[in-house]
Amino acid sequence: MSDTQRIDLWLFRARFTKTRAAAARLINEGGVRIVHQGVPRRLEKPSVEVAPGDALLLPRGGRLVAVRVERLGERRGPAPEARSLYSELDAESFA
Repeated sequence: MSDTQRIDLWLFRARFTKTRAAAARLINEGGVRIVHQGVPRRLEKPSVEVAPGDALLLPRGGRLVAVRVERLGERRGPAPEARSLYSELDAESFA
Protein backbone atom coordinates (compact mmCIF):
# COMPACT_ATOMS: atom_id res chain seq x y z
CA MET A 1 0.00 0.00 0.00
CA SER A 2 1.19 3.51 -0.82
CA ASP A 3 2.16 5.97 1.93
CA THR A 4 -0.02 8.69 0.36
CA GLN A 5 -3.62 8.86 -0.83
CA ARG A 6 -5.75 11.32 -2.80
CA ILE A 7 -7.50 13.72 -0.43
CA ASP A 8 -10.94 13.15 -2.03
CA LEU A 9 -10.60 9.41 -1.52
CA TRP A 10 -9.37 9.82 2.07
CA LEU A 11 -12.26 12.17 2.97
CA PHE A 12 -14.73 9.66 1.52
CA ARG A 13 -13.20 6.67 3.32
CA ALA A 14 -12.95 8.60 6.62
CA ARG A 15 -16.69 9.41 6.21
CA PHE A 16 -16.34 13.18 6.07
CA THR A 17 -18.34 13.14 2.82
CA LYS A 18 -20.92 10.71 1.46
CA THR A 19 -19.33 10.46 -1.99
CA ARG A 20 -16.00 11.17 -3.65
CA ALA A 21 -17.82 13.68 -5.85
CA ALA A 22 -18.95 15.55 -2.73
CA ALA A 23 -15.37 15.51 -1.43
CA ALA A 24 -14.11 16.89 -4.75
CA ARG A 25 -16.77 19.62 -4.68
CA LEU A 26 -15.80 20.61 -1.10
CA ILE A 27 -12.14 20.85 -2.12
CA ASN A 28 -12.87 22.75 -5.35
CA GLU A 29 -14.92 25.29 -3.38
CA GLY A 30 -11.86 25.97 -1.19
CA GLY A 31 -13.34 24.41 1.93
CA VAL A 32 -10.33 22.31 2.95
CA ARG A 33 -6.96 23.42 4.32
CA ILE A 34 -3.96 21.18 4.91
CA VAL A 35 -0.73 21.41 6.87
CA HIS A 36 1.78 19.13 5.15
CA GLN A 37 5.34 19.00 6.51
CA GLY A 38 4.69 22.20 8.48
CA VAL A 39 3.44 24.20 5.47
CA PRO A 40 -0.23 25.29 5.62
CA ARG A 41 -2.22 25.87 2.43
CA ARG A 42 -5.73 25.78 1.00
CA LEU A 43 -6.40 22.79 -1.21
CA GLU A 44 -7.52 23.52 -4.75
CA LYS A 45 -7.53 20.08 -6.37
CA PRO A 46 -9.01 16.75 -5.22
CA SER A 47 -5.92 14.97 -6.56
CA VAL A 48 -3.66 16.38 -3.81
CA GLU A 49 -2.02 13.57 -1.85
CA VAL A 50 -2.27 13.31 1.95
CA ALA A 51 -0.08 11.25 4.25
CA PRO A 52 -0.21 10.19 7.89
CA GLY A 53 0.79 13.16 10.04
CA ASP A 54 -0.89 15.76 7.81
CA ALA A 55 -3.42 18.04 9.52
CA LEU A 56 -6.71 19.03 7.84
CA LEU A 57 -9.23 21.78 8.58
CA LEU A 58 -12.65 21.37 7.00
CA PRO A 59 -16.30 22.33 7.53
CA ARG A 60 -18.58 19.70 9.05
CA GLY A 61 -22.08 20.19 10.37
CA GLY A 62 -21.87 23.98 10.34
CA ARG A 63 -18.55 24.21 12.19
CA LEU A 64 -14.86 23.81 11.43
CA VAL A 65 -13.23 20.52 12.35
CA ALA A 66 -9.48 19.96 12.58
CA VAL A 67 -8.08 16.44 12.30
CA ARG A 68 -4.72 14.74 11.93
CA VAL A 69 -4.45 11.94 9.38
CA GLU A 70 -3.37 8.88 11.39
CA ARG A 71 -3.54 6.31 8.63
CA LEU A 72 -4.83 5.79 5.11
CA GLY A 73 -8.05 3.93 4.44
CA GLU A 74 -8.21 0.82 2.31
CA ARG A 75 -12.01 0.95 2.01
CA ARG A 76 -15.06 2.88 3.20
CA GLY A 77 -15.80 0.75 6.22
CA PRO A 78 -18.06 1.13 9.23
CA ALA A 79 -17.90 4.29 11.36
CA PRO A 80 -15.50 2.88 14.01
CA GLU A 81 -13.05 1.90 11.25
CA ALA A 82 -13.39 5.36 9.65
CA ARG A 83 -12.73 7.10 13.00
CA SER A 84 -9.47 5.16 13.33
CA LEU A 85 -8.15 6.99 10.25
CA TYR A 86 -7.87 10.32 12.09
CA SER A 87 -7.57 12.01 15.46
CA GLU A 88 -9.33 15.25 16.31
CA LEU A 89 -7.37 18.44 16.90
CA ASP A 90 -8.35 21.80 18.36
CA ALA A 91 -9.66 23.85 15.42
CA GLU A 92 -8.90 27.11 17.27
CA SER A 93 -5.16 26.42 17.33
CA PHE A 94 -4.97 24.96 13.81
CA ALA A 95 -1.80 26.01 12.04
